[in-house]
Amino acid sequence: MHIQGFTCNPFQTNCYVCHSDGEGVLIDASCSTPEECAEVERYIGDHGLTIRRLLLTHGHIDHILGCAHLARTFGMGFWMHRDDQAFVLQAEEQARVFGTWIEKPPAPEGFLDEGDCVSFGGASLEVLHTPGHSPGSIAFYHADSQAVISGDALFQGSIGRTDLWRGSLPELMQSIFGKILALGDAVRVYPGHGPDTTAGIERQTNPFLLSAP
Repeated sequence: MHIQGFTCNPFQTNCYVCHSDGEGVLIDASCSTPEECAEVERYIGDHGLTIRRLLLTHGHIDHILGCAHLARTFGMGFWMHRDDQAFVLQAEEQARVFGTWIEKPPAPEGFLDEGDCVSFGGASLEVLHTPGHSPGSIAFYHADSQAVISGDALFQGSIGRTDLWRGSLPELMQSIFGKILALGDAVRVYPGHGPDTTAGIERQTNPFLLSAP
C-alpha cells in the first residue's frame, strides 16, 4: 500500500490518499481551497485511482473543510465514528468558533468502529477507536506495511489537545499506549499534523509520553 500525504489549510492539516492496485481511500478532507483540492484530485487522476471510500479520523473543523467538495466530486459521503458526527452536523458553528468558513458538509454516509476493516485493491485498513482528542477519534492501521494513520492522537514530539468538547487526557493516553504504541515500535505513524514518525521514536523521545504516569 502506498500512502501519499498533502498538507492543507491554515491549520496545516494532513490529508492522505492510501492506494493499492488501482484503488484507494481518502482520509481526512483537510483541503480548503480550490487549489488544494485540485492537487489531491490531480494525484488521484495521474495515478488512475478509483476511490472506494472517503474516511475521517475525527470531525474537528480542520479535518472536514473539504468534505462537501470531495463528497460531490467522488459521488459518495464520508465514513467516521458515530461519536464524532455532531462535529460534522454542526460544522458551520465549529467554523465560526475558529474564525473560518466551511461549506456545509453532507451527513456521514456511514459509521466505523473498533475492529472494522476498510478494503480497497489489495489492502485492508483496520479501524482502531482512539478517543481522547475527541470522543469518536479513530486511526487506520495497515498491518502489512506496518503503518497507521493516527489522526490527532499522536504527533512527532507531541500529542493531541484535550481541551476541546469531550476531550480527555486520560482517555488519550490510554489510546496512545493501548492502541498506537501497542502496534510495535516499527510501526510508522502518519499523523493529522506534522511529519510522519514511528511508534518507537515517540515512545523513546516524546516528552508527553515520557512524563506520563
